Amino acid sequence: MDFVTADAFPDPTAEFEAERGRLFGIAYRMLGSAAEAEDAVQDAYLRWHAADRGYIDAPGAWLAKVLTNLCLNRLTSARARREEYVGPWLPEPVRTDTGALGPMETAEQRDAVSMAMLVMLERLSPPERAVVVLRDAFAYSHREIAEVLDWPEANSRQTYRRARQHLASGRPRFEVPAEARADLLARFLTAAAEGALEHLESLLADDVTAWSDGGGKVSAATRPISGRDKVARFLMGLVERFSAGMEFGFAEVNGDTALLGRESGVLTTAAVVEVGGEGIAGVRIVRNPEKLKFLEEQCRELSHNA
Repeated sequence: MDFVTADAFPDPTAEFEAERGRLFGIAYRMLGSAAEAEDAVQDAYLRWHAADRGYIDAPGAWLAKVLTNLCLNRLTSARARREEYVGPWLPEPVRTDTGALGPMETAEQRDAVSMAMLVMLERLSPPERAVVVLRDAFAYSHREIAEVLDWPEANSRQTYRRARQHLASGRPRFEVPAEARADLLARFLTAAAEGALEHLESLLADDVTAWSDGGGKVSAATRPISGRDKVARFLMGLVERFSAGMEFGFAEVNGDTALLGRESGVLTTAAVVEVGGEGIAGVRIVRNPEKLKFLEEQCRELSHNA
């Protein structure tokens, strides 16, 4: 009788590491939190390490299934926490110019990880969110999704159709060329720095909205602010209050250009600007220190490797 020894299998750690980036991408899109995504990926690793790999024909598919179900469990408890969250809840910002969430070469790829899309995904039930993420971001077939969720294939199709209907009422994304977007942002910063309220207003869309996420830990607006005049005055107030002693820089965050603010070298603000066809359509400001840790670590690694 022939026995299969442990040496017959590839190194389990190397196999897992080859999938880590994809797994993090799934988990982040599912959870909207880099910290929770890392925890979910680590839990998947522990299950992988303890599994009998003699019964695993396709490691990538097995890991995706385990991870997705771990995320579904986490989403249930996350929903309860977010209902008690102080002020607007925004996803944790992640730099996307590092490959952390996969390629960002097309408008569709950037849109899939935008803060606007991740907030819209909060409207969905956990299973709906899983189907949309796997289908849209990772091109899973409905048969593959059904295998991940232990569903009939027809359930995946119906759930996807229902989820897309729920998302259809969201703001349509208008793709603006990179040069035009950079020019608009430069003028936006100049107007804010110079206190030119009228100029700042002219750069905003009529229905612009600003969100500020402090999580009850730091000063931030506790409700969304909408309308060109109100948003302009809100942003001017922020500049007057926080710009002294703050250093600013740009980075690509969640597929959009973001303004990063540092105080005494510490990242304290990430403002992600959404540009639409009529000007700046949204400003999402993350100030919750817990939500900036992953982004800060990304920036450190890039600085170290430069």
